[in-house]
Amino acid sequence: MKYSYYPGCTLKTKAKDLDAYARVSAKALGFELEEVEDWQCCGGVYPLGKDEIATKLSSVRTLAQARDKGQELVTLCSACYNVVKRVNEDIKNDENVRTKANNYMQLETPYNGETNVLHFLEVLRDRIGFDELKKKVVNPLTGKKIGAYYGCLLLRPGSTLKFDDPENPKIIEDFIRAIGAEPVIYPMRNECCGGYISLKEKEMAANMCVSIEDNAAGFGAEMLITACPLCMYNLNKNSQGKLPVVYFTELLAEALGVKEEVK
Repeated sequence: MKYSYYPGCTLKTKAKDLDAYARVSAKALGFELEEVEDWQCCGGVYPLGKDEIATKLSSVRTLAQARDKGQELVTLCSACYNVVKRVNEDIKNDENVRTKANNYMQLETPYNGETNVLHFLEVLRDRIGFDELKKKVVNPLTGKKIGAYYGCLLLRPGSTLKFDDPENPKIIEDFIRAIGAEPVIYPMRNECCGGYISLKEKEMAANMCVSIEDNAAGFGAEMLITACPLCMYNLNKNSQGKLPVVYFTELLAEALGVKEEVK
């Protein structure tokens, strides 16, 4: 099985290892991530102006390429996922956006929202299945107590993303169980870490991160995993050494016994 793959900027620059862990894990699980040709930055933030078209075009271009290959589109980054999937919903449901975007793009075949957008975790849950993933684990992370940190962008707006229950998600906890570890559920797992204000309001962002990690540690977590590069950076930067924060693809590669393939 092949999926069109949109890595996004961070995973091709500062976080290449997280991308590499995903690729070797996908191979171990029997599917392939085929990187979209000449992809462009999604912008990292969904444009809130209803009539804003230009900043959505890179997402439309990527979505159309996946459509033309007859593939679903997969991304690892929660910011990319949030932007690309919301733009796709705009194209499907807003005639004004759809018409203007296609007028700009001048595609051979107009794009009308045909591509299905998936986060890598959804591939594990809905295409592979966590029970099947568990069978592939050769290095179960037995004894590790791991807190899932969802943040904002994977879950909201829930009516558009439909990734999981925005108030009581469980996909990352199910992933943690599948790789043999013990999930720790704590109240602040889907609270904002302040990622988008971390440059302008450093103290406020730091306080938000410390509150999250204190909360997780108080419920017994020994580490946190996340699916957002910005969340991982922000939490690690402001953690004051409380808890290590790692990306889910790294633990997946470790559990599948392929982590050492990443140089």
